[in-house]
Formats: sequence, C-alpha cells, structure tokens
Amino acid sequence: MLVILLAPVELRYEFVSSLIGLGKLSIVPCLPLPAATVFYRRVGEPLETAMKLEVNGQVREVDAPDEMPLLWVLRDLCGLTGVKYGCGMAQCGACTVHLDGRAVRSCMLPVASATGKKITTIEGLSPDGSHPIQKAWAEIDVVQCGYCQSGQIMSAAALLAEMPDPSDEEIDRAMAGNICRCGTYQRVREAIRRASSMRRAQR
Repeated sequence: MLVILLAPVELRYEFVSSLIGLGKLSIVPCLPLPAATVFYRRVGEPLETAMKLEVNGQVREVDAPDEMPLLWVLRDLCGLTGVKYGCGMAQCGACTVHLDGRAVRSCMLPVASATGKKITTIEGLSPDGSHPIQKAWAEIDVVQCGYCQSGQIMSAAALLAEMPDPSDEEIDRAMAGNICRCGTYQRVREAIRRASSMRRAQR
C-alpha cells in the first residue's frame, strides 16, 4: 500500500486516479501550493530512525518524515483529532497547539521542530475539562459551530499562562490570529475575562 504523507490540495482527479492504481492511498492535504512536495513511501518501509515526541505528557514514537506538518502527525499518527485543519497556511488558528507552553500553528510546523519539546493539544489541556478556560467557555456558551474552538481555547490558555489578568486590548491582540467564521469574538473575550477571574479566586 502506498501512503502519501504530504500532498498539495490541488491534486487533480486524474493524478489521484492513477495513484489509486498503485494501491490504497492515504492523502494528507497541506499548503495549497502547486509546488508542494510529495513525500511517499511503502507501508512497512521503516524510516532511518523513529521520531520521539512528548505529547500531552506521554512519549510517543512516530514514523514520520521530518518535513511532515505536526498537525498531521497529531491527527493521523497519534489520533488526536481535537486539533483541526483550517487553512494550511497558519492564518486561521484552528490548528493551534502548545509547544513548551507557547501557542503555535501546527499546520506549518515541521514535526522535527517539535522534538525535545512538550507538545500539548486540547486533549491534554486538562484530563477532565477543569481548566478555567474550558469551564469559562462552557459557562459563557461561547461555541456556535465549534470547529475553531479548540484553537481558540489553546490560544486563550497560553495567553492566561503568560498574562493572568489581561486587558481587553491584550486579549484582542493575543487572539487576533484565531478566526471564528461564526463571529463569537465577543463571547471569546468574555470567557477569557471570566477564566481570569476564576484563576484569581483559586489563589
């Protein structure tokens, strides 16, 4: 079975059809660029060395090329589907995860760049949804369609870890890279303020 690890979104139907003739395909979209590189190998053909990643407090070995975006390693190889694919260009924030506590866009980050660092996804933010951001999100009823919300929550959590009592201006600046097509921005800001007050009350 041939596995396409990284492929441009614009793969034409004819090209896909020809590849299907080689065996079953697993196609992972990335940047919508015609010049995007296609990495492929046969299933069962090992890489030179397995890569070790620390994800949500657990060390995982992944069989992925250095260039594979962290997003697809997390989703397809680790089964952590809370991180979402939105634009593939690090412009919408749906793929946000934490790297050593810092919010990063995983769709553009080569997995090799994450080795030796602590990766946290929405699944690892708290085991029972008790993180103040998650509790505030539910209390304020932020979510509409929900697709962007894991990225919003991860950006908000990173903000409060760095800045426990942010002003509205600081919230807007920190969340500017997270797009919500449903327009929940006011509720996002309100939830961050609420989470901040929860954290103060816990001290």
